[in-house]
Amino acid sequence: MVVKKKFEMQQVLNYRVELEKMRKQEFAAAREDLDAATDQLEQEKSEAAKLAEEFCGRQEKIDSIFEMRLYADFFARKRDEIKEQQRRVESLDRVLEDRRQELVQATKEKKVMEQLKQKQKEAFLREQAHKEGLLLDEIATQKKGQE
Repeated sequence: MVVKKKFEMQQVLNYRVELEKMRKQEFAAAREDLDAATDQLEQEKSEAAKLAEEFCGRQEKIDSIFEMRLYADFFARKRDEIKEQQRRVESLDRVLEDRRQELVQATKEKKVMEQLKQKQKEAFLREQAHKEGLLLDEIATQKKGQE
């Protein structure tokens, strides 16, 4: 006769499992956002480097102040864009770290519940084995008494 005991805190464990899944998704989304922002930053830097190279090649051929001013304005705007993108990357990096901490916490809480479930299961099995041993002792004692 196998008796199963239901884990009283199964709903809490289910909640912890779902919470961990949600935190994993949030972490993955934050990682994707950071990766996209980092790629954008690298692209901005690459464009600035190409423009600087182009400017160096054309510097001797530039004959008007207006054209020089256009390059200077573009360089200033590109620097600002790069700084803004760097701030965005730093901000997303902090968000990613927050999501990582939340995921770690959710995982710990889930593991605590799983360990509690396992300990209760083991205690139940020990109790069942003890009861079975007592029952077998009782049966043996009754057979001795009948002889």
